[in-house]
Amino acid sequence: MTGNPSYDFSGQVALVTVASAGIGFATAKAFAENGASVILADIDMNGIVEAATKLSTAGHSAIGLPCDVTDDAQVAALIAKVVETYGRLDMAFNNAGIAGPSGIFTEETVEGFDAVNSVNLRGVWSCMKYEVSQMEKQRGGAIVNCSSLGGLVGLPGRAAYHGTKHAVLGLTKSVGVEYASRGIRVNAVCPGVVETPMLGDLVARSAEAMEQIQRDQPIGRLGQPEEIAAAVLWLCSPAASFVAGAYLSVDGGFVAH
Repeated sequence: MTGNPSYDFSGQVALVTVASAGIGFATAKAFAENGASVILADIDMNGIVEAATKLSTAGHSAIGLPCDVTDDAQVAALIAKVVETYGRLDMAFNNAGIAGPSGIFTEETVEGFDAVNSVNLRGVWSCMKYEVSQMEKQRGGAIVNCSSLGGLVGLPGRAAYHGTKHAVLGLTKSVGVEYASRGIRVNAVCPGVVETPMLGDLVARSAEAMEQIQRDQPIGRLGQPEEIAAAVLWLCSPAASFVAGAYLSVDGGFVAH
């Protein structure tokens, strides 16, 4: 990608969850390239160490930490480790998410519904809770939650997933309003169809649905992880200083048509 604006995040600390690949790694890399110290968190310990090493080898300040966002205690420990290591937390991208069950609504299971909710909704809730707590002590910070085009529209066979992504926007708006006056800006991005490992999983499970989505892309192509990262960095930057409790659709025009 070329033409992205640059930011001076020197002296600031950024946290990205599920950062070993895809949108998460692209965002962690972009934060690092703009001067931030970056914590990459993921349930995949080997993957997150490898991802952090890539950034460190390139001369950036980056560490990889294990975290299962469905475990509130692990999230609390993650934020504590961030503060112990760097002394503060200025920016966070809550990127954890899974595709969840696909298929006829009446055939969805409680287990599948609970699994997708535990990551996509409760995981974001836990991360925000501890991030906001730390940022309140600092009197400022910026948080971006990863929703989806699924947070703005409905698609057949995707009820549980879309339900969680709509809920992420509800969390974003409510917490954004509550803490805007305290110097903490909470916003969300709604990525469209992006070339990521999760997309590959979805295609494997529901090729027909993906074909329909691709036909409906007004821009005529899939998105790239770096394009979502660019939106996240803008929302965390001083350029978005008057943006709070909002969402930014980065989807090639999908929800506009």
